[in-house]
Amino acid sequence: MAILPRRAFRGPGPKGWRGMKLKDFDYYLPEELIAQEPAQSRDRSRLLVLRRDTGSIEHRRFHDCIEYFRPGDVMVINSTRVIPARLLGVKEKTGARIEVVLLQRKDINTWEALVKPGRRVQPGTVISFGNGLLTAEAVNVTEAGGRELKFSYNGVFEDILDRLGQMPLPPYIKKELKDRESYQTVYAKIPGSAAAPTAGLHFTPELLDRIRNMGVKVVELTLHVGLGTFRPVKVENIEQHKMHSEYFEISPAAAGAINRSKKAGGRVIAVGTTTTRTLETVAGENGLVSPSSGWTDIFIYPGYRFKVVDLLITNFHLPKSTLLMLVSAFAGREKILEAYRRAVQHKYRFFSFGDAMLIM
Repeated sequence: MAILPRRAFRGPGPKGWRGMKLKDFDYYLPEELIAQEPAQSRDRSRLLVLRRDTGSIEHRRFHDCIEYFRPGDVMVINSTRVIPARLLGVKEKTGARIEVVLLQRKDINTWEALVKPGRRVQPGTVISFGNGLLTAEAVNVTEAGGRELKFSYNGVFEDILDRLGQMPLPPYIKKELKDRESYQTVYAKIPGSAAAPTAGLHFTPELLDRIRNMGVKVVELTLHVGLGTFRPVKVENIEQHKMHSEYFEISPAAAGAINRSKKAGGRVIAVGTTTTRTLETVAGENGLVSPSSGWTDIFIYPGYRFKVVDLLITNFHLPKSTLLMLVSAFAGREKILEAYRRAVQHKYRFFSFGDAMLIM
């Protein structure tokens, strides 16, 4: 497959959208609505259905999403798998506690990582994990303020990480995770993400079978979720924000299935913002996608013209986040903020373990 260069796709910024400020993507959220654990039954979570043309809103359960699909549609999912990327260690010389979140593998033993507290980990610092079972030397400070860490160990790195690592839950989740698999989609296959593609957490094998049986093609691609998930927008003019690059793959078979559906009049249903960003990265102006792999730092905000995605399944996102900007580009900022206001009013659960939206 061809390797795409790192590149950013930005909204064309038509009149009326230029100069949007960070404050334009803020909203009120009571802290008690931030979900601290997964729903007991994945597909019984709530579903807010937002129609882009009218702004009308319906309140359903997630398994009702099938009622909005049609035979001939194609639903695209992200098959990435979250690794236990959170490591707790100590500086070898001082014993100071250090937290590391692995973000992106640079080579067999070198990773880009978030390190906390970063001021204690300068190049040359050695961190020990598991009483020396794993060590890491900081070799570089990244442009985004993270660290490149070179690991040393005996055995298989993935086995050691599985033994020592924890799931890298977002900081707003305070409750301990009882089951690692509850932070994986049921179709997670390819290890590499530092966070789950959370829109997919609502699916069960049974619901996926029902969707396939009604004539909707389910297609997989991969985008490994990295630093962009953790990095807040710090500039007031959102057009100045730069996304962190993330690795993706879409196979010839997947691209072919999507293109056949589009040509036959079917719709593309993207499960999650990660799937959306990948599809829009590889889509041409004609709405067809190309099989490829590489890096994308696409930043989608209001003014962007979507080329391939017709329906979007997504969770409720943090205020002032790039994910909120993406869904605002898809449905319109005013419609999204009104939907969020209604979701708060109806006490939906928000963020990673929260409820879902279907935007159509």
